[in-house]
Amino acid sequence: MIEFHEHSLVGRWLSTGGGVSGDPACRRIEALVSGHLLELARTDGGWRTLYRDPHDGRLWERSYPQGELHGGGPPALHCVTLKQARAVYGYEA
Repeated sequence: MIEFHEHSLVGRWLSTGGGVSGDPACRRIEALVSGHLLELARTDGGWRTLYRDPHDGRLWERSYPQGELHGGGPPALHCVTLKQARAVYGYEA
């Protein structure tokens, strides 16, 4: 679950000697989008996805701000406004 005081989660990749792995924020973002948040829309070929938190109704966007990295880089999850969701996704509540 996302705490009400949270507005942004940004993942990082960690070097593991044999490659890279996601930090705890990456794992938490994955858990949230796969088991808690409700997907509403996608854009940019799936590189940006809009979600709604069923508990408090806030809108969240998962993106990959370091998209130039292999595999799109680590994910980020940011709270967005309805106005932003309309502009980017054409979302109507």
